[in-house]
Amino acid sequence: MRYANAMSDSSSNAVADRLAPFGSTIFTQISRLAIEHNAINLGQGFPNFDGPEFIKQAAIDAINNGHGQYARMFGIPQLNQAIAERFQTDTGLSIDPDAEITVTSGCTEALIATFMGLINPGDEVILFEPYYDSYPACVAMSGAEAKFITLRPPDFEVNEAKLRAAFSDKTKAILVNTPHNPTGKVFTKAELELIATLCKEHDAIAITDEVYERLVFDEEHISLATLDGMYERTVTLSSLGKTFSLTGWKIGWALAPARLTAGVRAAHQFITFATATPLQHGAVAALRTDDSYYQEFVETYQRRRDILADGLDKIGFEVYLPQGTYFVLADHTRFGFADDVSFCEHLIKEVGVAAIPPSAFYSNPSDGKNLVRFAFCKDEQTLIDALKRMSALGS
Repeated sequence: MRYANAMSDSSSNAVADRLAPFGSTIFTQISRLAIEHNAINLGQGFPNFDGPEFIKQAAIDAINNGHGQYARMFGIPQLNQAIAERFQTDTGLSIDPDAEITVTSGCTEALIATFMGLINPGDEVILFEPYYDSYPACVAMSGAEAKFITLRPPDFEVNEAKLRAAFSDKTKAILVNTPHNPTGKVFTKAELELIATLCKEHDAIAITDEVYERLVFDEEHISLATLDGMYERTVTLSSLGKTFSLTGWKIGWALAPARLTAGVRAAHQFITFATATPLQHGAVAALRTDDSYYQEFVETYQRRRDILADGLDKIGFEVYLPQGTYFVLADHTRFGFADDVSFCEHLIKEVGVAAIPPSAFYSNPSDGKNLVRFAFCKDEQTLIDALKRMSALGS
């Protein structure tokens, strides 16, 4: 947002007041600059390789078999069933695929449908920062007020006293992203239990963004909904794109008890109504894949993480090794730049590598000025090539 003001066209006067402060997303800006300067793009979190053939073939078969019309508003029956089965396998919770699952156009749509369907103007919503940039925009569009809890390096731990103080009688929801983008933090069971306790004490709901649930290296991912008394007050969000390298398909879902699902669907039906039918059939094949896929997936990404993190460390960055996701946060201070924006501009224009300046993910941009975010959802050779270009920084 602040970066948008510095590097992009100013917002049009026609933009609604609630969205005017946000400008174009940082990801759009960095990807555009990366193309302009022929930089290796370690900024936006999309793979530079394609997803599995068997998933694509299932979608192709669906097209050829005539599945080209509107899907059921909340998802084709086969996909809702596959999501329910996978969730039960992973968490032990049995849910009703027709009453408690809503298929959406990516997790981003699941987020805005949840906010528009369940949050009222004047409510307060607690966000952890650094945050994914759509979170405060969702709060703004719902007319609510954001209250921020800052996760600070090197461990990005939740400060219990500050979190307790953030809850009030106006708190409607807390949004928990675990594994966490951009820090790579996996919330601990103790932290999730604290959040659960506070939600119950203040009769608040939890919205969990778990799109990186499969990409965990050193810890265990725990769904907040599995904690005692939390399923009935949690909306669990996830998607296909990150786990199966098909980010452009935009297949997401929201899992929640019927009373909360009613709100999600009330908004979803007027945002997109339904998600691409053939791609939903492809998603069924994905979710029913053998568990060996997930093991290989994590092992492959752990190699990529280690290549990038080790290389950045040797160049001179202070690296915060992620426990999950496919992002690395690092401190660029030793290279002498005033802030993350100037560092990332130099990196793109003079070094030929694009990364994200994380100050865009803080309510107070100065909290992120010493940091830079790199994505390692790229093939290994691309990561090696990027590190070679950045080696000049350490000379």
